[in-house]
Amino acid sequence: MIKLKGFFAPYLGLLIRFLMLLLIYAFLRLGFYWINYSLFPNVSVEHLALMLWGGVKFDIVALLYLNVLYLLMQIIPAPFKYNATYQKIAKWIFVITNSIGIALNLIDFAYYPFTLKRTTGTVFDQFANEQNLWSLAFDFCVDYWYLFILFAVLVYVLIKLHDLLQIYRPATFKWGAYSIQSALFLLSIFLFIGGVRGGWAHSTRPITLSNAGDYVTNPEEMNIVLNTPFSMMKTLKAVNLKPIHTFTQEELDHIYNPIHYPESREPFKKMNVVFLILESFAKEHFGELNRDIQDGKYKGYTPFLDSLIRAGYTFEHTYANGRKSIDALPSVITGIPSVGEPFVLSVYSGNKTTSIANLLGNEGYETAFFHGAPNGSMGFSAYMKLAGIQHYYGKNEYNNDADFDGIWGIWDEPFMQFMANEINTFKQPFFASFFSLSSHHPFKVPTKYKGVFPKGPLPVQEPIGYTDNALRQFFKTAATMPWYKNTLFVICADHATVSALPEYKTAANSFAIPIILYTPGGELKGRSDKLAQQIDIMPTVLNYLNYNKPYFAFGFDALNPTKENFVINNNAGTYNFYYKDYMLINDGTKNVSLHNLKEDRFMQQDILKQHPAVLDTMDTKLQAFEQQYNNRMIENKLIFDGKQK
Repeated sequence: MIKLKGFFAPYLGLLIRFLMLLLIYAFLRLGFYWINYSLFPNVSVEHLALMLWGGVKFDIVALLYLNVLYLLMQIIPAPFKYNATYQKIAKWIFVITNSIGIALNLIDFAYYPFTLKRTTGTVFDQFANEQNLWSLAFDFCVDYWYLFILFAVLVYVLIKLHDLLQIYRPATFKWGAYSIQSALFLLSIFLFIGGVRGGWAHSTRPITLSNAGDYVTNPEEMNIVLNTPFSMMKTLKAVNLKPIHTFTQEELDHIYNPIHYPESREPFKKMNVVFLILESFAKEHFGELNRDIQDGKYKGYTPFLDSLIRAGYTFEHTYANGRKSIDALPSVITGIPSVGEPFVLSVYSGNKTTSIANLLGNEGYETAFFHGAPNGSMGFSAYMKLAGIQHYYGKNEYNNDADFDGIWGIWDEPFMQFMANEINTFKQPFFASFFSLSSHHPFKVPTKYKGVFPKGPLPVQEPIGYTDNALRQFFKTAATMPWYKNTLFVICADHATVSALPEYKTAANSFAIPIILYTPGGELKGRSDKLAQQIDIMPTVLNYLNYNKPYFAFGFDALNPTKENFVINNNAGTYNFYYKDYMLINDGTKNVSLHNLKEDRFMQQDILKQHPAVLDTMDTKLQAFEQQYNNRMIENKLIFDGKQK
């Protein structure tokens, strides 16, 4: 037995016990891998070590949540916490809660081969209607009896490890002791918040399942990094998609099929591809895209991008598939929209996917992603690794805090110059993607640019002018480099934002963003009166390059002259479905309203009961999308496997 005395004894005891729990979880992770070894055939010793190290972050989150009551009982600055009865109650809270965590991990030793994913919060929905649940549970216990023995051993070890430490009350507990322990109490709360979020940085989103992608090369390996209590707690409120069987598979594929087959017999064009994804650059801010507003006098806040639009190719009706930055990357890079909740936060984030980076990488492209925030911010680095990006460049790689904006990351202008110079070292052809950050709350610009750009009625419009100028400087630098003329640039926003113009305060235009294609040689030039969306970018670019292999993407080739495509976005479960001149709003169960956007820009007239023919067509296409989306997510069929038609 180890005796701990003094004011710091409870906190030292907590630290030691927490380290013991981390060791138990490391053992459980190794056991999970060993039991399911045949399902992870390509894991080397070095790779396994990286996953074990990465798993610590997820174990910390799970253990903090599981032990929140025990932690509170131990850090409270009061003398009664040293009472023997109080400590005995605390001990059994510790043992019971952590036994539950151990049991959940052990369940996936056996259950994982059937589901190929860690058990999530949706398991309760999955078995909610089972009439023979107790029989199933009994059979499971019989078949996997050895897990009960292992569970009993680990609980015994847990009790012994807890009893190994004995905390003694200080000889005196006066004002000095209260002051010290109150300060330690506040410090513990601060550490707890950082622990459950995965960090303290302003740009750090709370850690979720997709962050495990930072430590793996294949999505299925995320299950080694994760632990089951974490997976369940993070998905208790997750959207659990239901299978849909409205159409036969033959009917479904005829109406809407997300498998793309090569249409061109022309040779593959090995052009460089650069995606520029711009934070909050709603369509509203572009003068060139709003020439019919304010009697043609509206100038907007993007003079450089306006000039690029005139020299490039765009579409009259362009939309984001979501309203958050976290929705944008899967849509643009992978051709997968978010429905109900962000894809990367969903229980399906570990599904195998096809990205444009991965497909081009297989054709010999060097691939990279640039984002000036601290590495790990927004979960971008994890997602890019899963998308097959070979190089990630963030604030760490920039390595010069003199250009740090103080909150989000490196200012766009210097970071884009850094990007141009890094790209110049790549072997052609290459794929590079950039995500800006300066046009973000609190909407500041560097000191030297204060007063340079118009402020407008919205705070975001001044930094939009700054980033527009940063793009001007980027293109000026890039134009001097040998790769520039053989490059296809794709510029779009991640999402729309708060609007000032009444034309954009509608359900349709709350998703309106620019999508611009630009080639320095002017090969792509013009404007199409066609719908386009973020998930169309991947198939549009691949088909423009004459990519000659089948692939999966939910979008369409926007350069195809047919107008039988549609646009879809979903916010909190409500669909906006755009087809030709119409937009249908569906609340997830029924159609709510129908609008003709060409004739009724402000969406003041509901024509749901007036156009049965177009409504029937749109309803059929929406149901087909829902069936393809739900069933493919559930069945993990987000890639072309060579068998699908």
